[in-house]
Amino acid sequence: MDCGRDEIDRWHRQQGWDGIGYHFVIRRNGALEFGREEARAGAHCMGHNKDSIGICLIGGIKDGTKSEPVADYTKAQWETLKRLVSDLKVKYPKANVVGHRDYEPKKTCPNFNVKDWLVLKNLI
Repeated sequence: MDCGRDEIDRWHRQQGWDGIGYHFVIRRNGALEFGREEARAGAHCMGHNKDSIGICLIGGIKDGTKSEPVADYTKAQWETLKRLVSDLKVKYPKANVVGHRDYEPKKTCPNFNVKDWLVLKNLI
């Protein structure tokens, strides 16, 4: 599924939220879309919304399933993610970059080991 900021905003509003919970959305084609303003607390990781920036990578679920996790991100998404994380690390040099699953053990997203990816991409 290739959805983006507008669809996620609609889904989150349908759940009674006051808009999209993420600060950034990276679409399948690598396009970066802006969600909440960075200064506004997110709604993406319970217990860490006030002190974190939420990035949503579209994908991560095996085709034909509703819940089987897979790191099926496109090359364009990986490139955009690297640029975005690099930019955010400059803006927030003391930030700890982690995946949702690192804070909520019941979650698998983003379906790859963020720390390993950061090392591979020379971001830490």
